[in-house]
Amino acid sequence: MRVIPVIDLLNGAVVRGVAGRRKQYRPIESQIAADSQPATVARAFASDFGFDTAYVADLDAIRHGRPEVADWRQIAAAGLTLWLDAGIGTAATAENALTRLAEAGIDARLVVGLESLESAAELSAIRELCDNRPPIFSLDLRAGQPLTRIRCWQNLAPLELAKIALATGYRDLIVLDLADVGTNSGTRTLDLCRQIVALTAFPANLVAGGGVRSLADLKVLELAGCSAALVASALHDGRLTPADIGRGTD
Repeated sequence: MRVIPVIDLLNGAVVRGVAGRRKQYRPIESQIAADSQPATVARAFASDFGFDTAYVADLDAIRHGRPEVADWRQIAAAGLTLWLDAGIGTAATAENALTRLAEAGIDARLVVGLESLESAAELSAIRELCDNRPPIFSLDLRAGQPLTRIRCWQNLAPLELAKIALATGYRDLIVLDLADVGTNSGTRTLDLCRQIVALTAFPANLVAGGGVRSLADLKVLELAGCSAALVASALHDGRLTPADIGRGTD
């Protein structure tokens, strides 16, 4: 199973996510990086673990519409391709992000987070805009409940929202429960992942996020049909080592 390291950015630092309570996020203290600078963390991921891709959540962009392109550039300079979640909720914000990425010479795919998405029409418009580099849809949850500002979606089950994304043409899906992030409690999305895999229109890649603690958790997610997992705390705390990543889940 592929591991995608997570870099959460806030106020110029890499921060540790805890159950989605973003007001409590603080700069990381890590066993693999000497400080919380994006460049330091990105170099550790690339050189020590051999990662070539990182999921980057720009919380300044998500919360306040202020993208931190200089931080993106630091991560890319370490040799990492970005899966960039930067508050992409409309085709206009997607186009703006693509322009900034091109100007900075950064290789990235956009992540369309459910919590940022403004309408079903925008989900389709973003997909069409990014046809040359298909975007990734993130099914954002908190304790199993969808995080969405779209009124007609607020009573839909997560599986129904996954079906909508698939019908719109998305083939790479992230299932991310923020309540599990940084809690060392495992992931609660296993059943949902199995249900998505069982769909006729199953995507090429299903990525689980939140709560991964160990190789054993990766194996369980793999058996559920996931092709990759987003991981942060277990890497920084030494519970998943470079040797572990090299072994995978075989």
